[in-house]
Amino acid sequence: MKRVLAAVLLGFGLTAGAVTASVEDEIRARIAPVGEVCVQGEDCGSEAAPVASASSEPRGGSEVYDAACAACHNTGAAGAPKLGDADAWGDRPDKGLETLVDHAINGFNAMPAKGGCSNCSDEEIEVAVEYMLTELE
Repeated sequence: MKRVLAAVLLGFGLTAGAVTASVEDEIRARIAPVGEVCVQGEDCGSEAAPVASASSEPRGGSEVYDAACAACHNTGAAGAPKLGDADAWGDRPDKGLETLVDHAINGFNAMPAKGGCSNCSDEEIEVAVEYMLTELE
């Protein structure tokens, strides 16, 4: 009888140990980090995302507009004239392309320099302004 009781207790002990190990594995899985920080220049292994290379070609006006200008010029935020709304643009086109490009590059009133697009070149800002003006016609 003692042997049967010892065998049963041993069985329960092994089962309890396996359950505890399983629970601990589940806890480790739930609290595991979701990612790692990889600083440029460090070897982060094969799972590191490739660095996007900058194109040598400037982006087109509509592409720059969609990336940088649309947030304000589609909604009229902070007084930005809406794309295609000649009334909202008022006499701005009469000031000339050079003045509008200067305002877009250096900022004007509520608009920050380059519309907040720090990775846009001056040439890209100019083609974006030209694109917005063609949409008025």
